[in-house]
Amino acid sequence: MHCPFCGANDTRVTDSRLVADGDQVRRRRQCASCQERFTTYETAELIMPRVVKSDGSRETFNESKLRAGMLRALEKRPVSAEAIEAAVERIRQSLRARGDREVNARDIGEAVMKALSNLDQVAYIRFASVYRKFQDLDEFRAEIDRLSQDPGDHPASAHSDPHRGEA
Repeated sequence: MHCPFCGANDTRVTDSRLVADGDQVRRRRQCASCQERFTTYETAELIMPRVVKSDGSRETFNESKLRAGMLRALEKRPVSAEAIEAAVERIRQSLRARGDREVNARDIGEAVMKALSNLDQVAYIRFASVYRKFQDLDEFRAEIDRLSQDPGDHPASAHSDPHRGEA
């Protein structure tokens, strides 16, 4: 590694430690020429799969878009920011763990619906109504009935613990 002070390429590592929950390595280095010390951070370059949209077009995975969709559904709902971030991270990690170069947008939408169903039923219905393009009240009723008949998969009440989903 080149020294940022004198440009020499002879530096040595004097200390290394894990930071950011083990996702990053912090290294203290010292230049052999000018003796200056500096810190570097090393992270793995993890490539996310490309997203294949319903029209066949492809785009780069956008975590901000994922988060924005979830936040829109969860607007004014009693779910903590930490629970939302944890859900976003779980979705991101599961997509990366698949090892695929491409992923269908539909798979991402289904993962978001599953995450929202575990966080907040109202947010789930909001998201499902847009994602599945509900046309009338009957479609809302059918989805609500389905939620009501399957209480094991979903939070018991929309008015329970505001920090749910943080397990």
